[in-house]
Amino acid sequence: MLSFGRTRAQPRSNRSMSLGGMDYSDPKRKNNVVGKILLAATLTAVCIIMLKQCPTFNSPSPFSLREDGMIHVLVTGGAGYIGSHAALRLLKDGYRVTIVDNLSRGNLGCSQEPKAVNSIFSQNAFDAVMHFAAVAYVGESTMYPLKYYHNITSNTLVVLESMAANDVKTLIYSSTCATYGEPEKMPITEDTPQVPINPYGKAKKMAEDIILDFSKNSDMAIMILRYFNVIGSDPDGRLGEAPRPELREHGRISGACFDAARGIIAGLKVTGTDYKTHDGTCIRDYIDVTDLVDAHVKALEKAMPGKVGIYNVGTGMGRSVKEFVQACKKATGVDIKVDYLPRRPGDYAEVFSDPSKINRELNWTAKYTDLQKSLKVAWRWQKSHQKGV
Repeated sequence: MLSFGRTRAQPRSNRSMSLGGMDYSDPKRKNNVVGKILLAATLTAVCIIMLKQCPTFNSPSPFSLREDGMIHVLVTGGAGYIGSHAALRLLKDGYRVTIVDNLSRGNLGCSQEPKAVNSIFSQNAFDAVMHFAAVAYVGESTMYPLKYYHNITSNTLVVLESMAANDVKTLIYSSTCATYGEPEKMPITEDTPQVPINPYGKAKKMAEDIILDFSKNSDMAIMILRYFNVIGSDPDGRLGEAPRPELREHGRISGACFDAARGIIAGLKVTGTDYKTHDGTCIRDYIDVTDLVDAHVKALEKAMPGKVGIYNVGTGMGRSVKEFVQACKKATGVDIKVDYLPRRPGDYAEVFSDPSKINRELNWTAKYTDLQKSLKVAWRWQKSHQKGV
């Protein structure tokens, strides 16, 4: 028997039909799409109603409210080397802490978008800001000066504007001895003229000038800490310094020493042996990170409305790079190979502090800083955190 009915090897597809250059969608498919949209909208509305009935939905975050007896501190750059140690100390002392960090440096500085920064301030009831976030390598600053002016100077302005707009009353600003440049007279006091010779120091000096100009018509409590060369790590081994590999050539001498001791690099490169110092190498004032953080906490405790305090944070004793290398060899137990190279642009011969003002006014002294012991503590952390984590 012949069959005049058609059979299909495949089911009919939902395709549009074209007549005279016009496309007509399959009405079944159109209805199906509309149905899905209505279902999604209904489910969304039900979820919103259920969430609003939850007692915690409209409750403000505890961080958005001020609490009697609780000081809420924003730590910018809090995932970096110094900022992380500061955050740890603040938590230990019972402060409420919020960290802002763009994770561009350090173990992992502050968000660079003004809207994002202001949003953080508007959502949190901060009592104080410790502003650490910054790129901080002298050599790199001579190669990428605009990066340093933007990251340090411009970002400090953003933070200060957000503080003023959100009535945050206290600023502890992390500055540097690099703002002094290469003074003719040692030791450096807070009254030593600031004549920075590299973009890092210049950017920090500009940020200080902005803060000081703002303070003239503000009741904000401001402390500016100009610290010297930071070494060491948390004595209990919880934190240390682990810059990213691409930053190592610009980093601190302690990091380079440890990399050489671990065999990550072939040896240590010392730049400059013809300075007018007792052994031809640069002289620096090395300060343990634990002492530095203690100075920040004391500054926070002593900050007064409408007042500006400026302090050098150092030991008052300079040590040469050659002396540093010998101490590092003893701390690590490794006979590190040393290559002596020409001077690096932006460096200066001798810098060490007079810490008498901070000793007198904040009752601060460097209790943990001992060159070899500080390096030994840091080396212990390095060995147990081979990849920085």
